[in-house]
Amino acid sequence: MSENQMDIKMEGDTQTSVLHKDTHPSPFTSVTFRLKMVDSQYYLPNDIGISALDCSEAFRLLSPQEKMYAHYLSRASWYGGLVVLLQTSPESANIFVLLQRIFRKQTPAQLEQVATAAGLSSEEYQAFLVYAAGLYANMGNYKSFGDTKFIPNLPKDKLKALVWASQAFQEQPAEMEALWDSCSCLLYSLENRQKQLGLGDKGITTYFSGNCCLEDAELAQKFLDSKKLSAYNTRLFKKEDGGKACYEVRLASAVQKGQTAVKKCESCCGSFSFEDKEFTVKRGDYSRVMEKVCYYLEKARAYAANENQRKMLEEYTRSFTLGSIDAHKEGSRYWIKDKGPIVESYIGFIESYRDPFGSRGEFEGFVAVVNKAMSERFAKLVSSAEVLLPELPWPQEFEKDAFLKPDFTSLDVLTFAGSGIPAGINIPNYDDIRQTEGFKNVSLGNVLAVAYATQKEKLTFLEEGDKDLFIKWKGPSFEVQDDMGKFNFDQSKVINPETGEPVSSWYRGSETWDSKFSTIASSYEECRAECVGLYLCLNKQVLSIFGHEGQDADDVVYINWLSMVRAGLLGLEFYTPESKRWRQAHMQARFVILRVLLEAGEGLVGLEEVTGEDGKPDAQITLDRSKIPTVGKNAIHRFLCKLQVFKSTADVEGGRAFYDKYSTVSDTGAHNFLRLRETVLLRKEARKMFVQANTRISGDSVELVEYEGSAAGLIRSFTERFQDDAEQLESGLLELSKQDAPCWC
Repeated sequence: MSENQMDIKMEGDTQTSVLHKDTHPSPFTSVTFRLKMVDSQYYLPNDIGISALDCSEAFRLLSPQEKMYAHYLSRASWYGGLVVLLQTSPESANIFVLLQRIFRKQTPAQLEQVATAAGLSSEEYQAFLVYAAGLYANMGNYKSFGDTKFIPNLPKDKLKALVWASQAFQEQPAEMEALWDSCSCLLYSLENRQKQLGLGDKGITTYFSGNCCLEDAELAQKFLDSKKLSAYNTRLFKKEDGGKACYEVRLASAVQKGQTAVKKCESCCGSFSFEDKEFTVKRGDYSRVMEKVCYYLEKARAYAANENQRKMLEEYTRSFTLGSIDAHKEGSRYWIKDKGPIVESYIGFIESYRDPFGSRGEFEGFVAVVNKAMSERFAKLVSSAEVLLPELPWPQEFEKDAFLKPDFTSLDVLTFAGSGIPAGINIPNYDDIRQTEGFKNVSLGNVLAVAYATQKEKLTFLEEGDKDLFIKWKGPSFEVQDDMGKFNFDQSKVINPETGEPVSSWYRGSETWDSKFSTIASSYEECRAECVGLYLCLNKQVLSIFGHEGQDADDVVYINWLSMVRAGLLGLEFYTPESKRWRQAHMQARFVILRVLLEAGEGLVGLEEVTGEDGKPDAQITLDRSKIPTVGKNAIHRFLCKLQVFKSTADVEGGRAFYDKYSTVSDTGAHNFLRLRETVLLRKEARKMFVQANTRISGDSVELVEYEGSAAGLIRSFTERFQDDAEQLESGLLELSKQDAPCWC
């Protein structure tokens, strides 16, 4: 067989393969079944769910000024989102430009005839469209949820034939061939290191040059702490000079060294000696993209509703111009003060999930419109917080003296640019601001409406009797579960409730939660927040706020806990046995909670391996609802208290050992989780993708441009998103990609 038909690689004792549409495997055997099951995680299936994110009614109700404000913020977000291509993999930006050039010349419908003439079957062409849609939706060729690489589910020679037959290639053959050559090998490669994101030999990352390892990341963090510099908007590049390691820390900014605008702010830049190593801090990372972000933020400022919004955008612009996290913090302070805006937004280097070290933020920007009805429910919940907080399982000394009420809002998303769209957000992530000035909780209502629309036949691992109840209450239970867990804490010396001894560790100097707990910080914090949600949903006052009384309230609690247990099992998809690494913070957190509830015993949770109706391996989860208020609550109480104490006392060693114990996936003990992982992979459903609308100015007004919920619709939304300066933008991305290409070897 040729490389385009079947490529089998041996990895230790595990054999994996790449099966393509024109492959004709032998009749079903356990070996071919295992191969196909493992391979499926590196493809997006042709029937993947793709839904349009509806914001039409919310947008229609905006005033002309609000529409202009939303439009320019959306433009800033979409351009900033392109940074994620450069943060994900060496080849992502080049693949993006290749696709943009093809689809700018021919729509998916027009290209289909070309594909047929080039020898592609309808299934192969659909696989190409799904791959393109996936790259756009994830802003790169690694899944935003799970960090696994995905490749086209059609032979490489078929894809090449389509590229060569495209109008884009006919018009510019030399440029298109060079573009193909620059990314086609990595586009298809499933070498071990390239299967997932990671640091050093664990995977691929463009937050660090290819020669960096964990020790380099740790040293750089110490250096940044010594200079009181945040890692959020940085990347690290390592070079050798005369046998001595030299490090370059790059700040994301529109301006570069030597430009007039930065001469007053050069104190953080320059060359420094630290622990016998040389460090250089410089500006200008992603400069061309950051220029566009600043341009549109300035445009939006003219349509701001109040002084807080104007000041916020002014500080964001300063941050992205100079590479200043302090300016972004200042902008975030004005954002917190902007209570209950009609058009809500946030933008910048925010979440650190995909940095293998856990300190660098991925760029994201969102624009959304308030859903007033749901926001009123959340407001009631926040008003009750001072009554609910004493119920949490840790001493009063571990809370701030005064609880800062967050702004808790339900929004319909107009724009969410980045690698993916969450169902809710709790920001800003700056600990010092959260502890003294507050934060906002944001629930994304129209995202939830699509994400939790579940088909009964796709509900895996549940008893038949639970499925209808699960479908009915999954959405409402998430609203009750939604994160009330990120509170502020007094870090002075207090008695450790776990040991009875005085606290012996705490945060010092410029240390933060992210910098201190680094690689486990994101998952640990998600776990803590999820546990708070499980714990507080047992409170009848919380349930009543969301309109749940009596039997309905009991059902919501049951489904909330059941969905968490099921999510813990599903989380095994995001664990890599070869490297013993978790690739997704939320799913690691949910697996940990599953382990805690299984450990509680007394028949609370059952997890059994069974054979499905199709004769293949399956599993079944049970939850004794009568024991949730007793056995379940006590287990979460004990676990949550330990998590809280480790976090608030900065006990990294104790916290890491404790969390790693529950994160371990093995084939020993009461449950063979490694074997269960294979069952989960066999029966997994691909994560849904969202098609988002565009906005455009027509005369004196702003129009909403919507697209169908399909791969073709998602593709068209992206090709029309950057029409104004497409060629200039694409050449800029290629230049940014090319200048760093030697760093990834």
